[in-house]
Amino acid sequence: MMEKVMPRESGPLFWITAARHYGLEHWLYLGHRLSGLGMLAYFCLHLWVTAARLGGEAAWEARMALFDNAFFHALEYVVFVACLFHGANGLRLILAELGFGLGKPGRPVYPYRTCLERQRRLALVLVVVALALAGLGALDLGLGR
Repeated sequence: MMEKVMPRESGPLFWITAARHYGLEHWLYLGHRLSGLGMLAYFCLHLWVTAARLGGEAAWEARMALFDNAFFHALEYVVFVACLFHGANGLRLILAELGFGLGKPGRPVYPYRTCLERQRRLALVLVVVALALAGLGALDLGLGR
């Protein structure tokens, strides 16, 4: 008799619903994926706008006029924050992959301790640094006025 196999939950909807049940690391994982997708969307839009240069100066000015409003200026700030977050979290992942902040391996005795508790301080520091830089970016872009 064949055993019934349950489908594995996956996909973008599972990323969001699973994040409710996990800690900071899963939220950072979700944010890393969403910021990466957002930057990919911005990159595609950037290529579309830049391609207008092939049509001459009038085509370029017409296309740029589409984006000269408050909504897109705020969206530029969101892209800036996404780049900061993605970069800081990527740095955290690289440091963890290289073994920084993991500590010495211990004996596998129940209750098992994971390295997540040791990495959490690094994650919080990088999130605070990204938020501080986002605040400075807001001042520079004039969003604080």
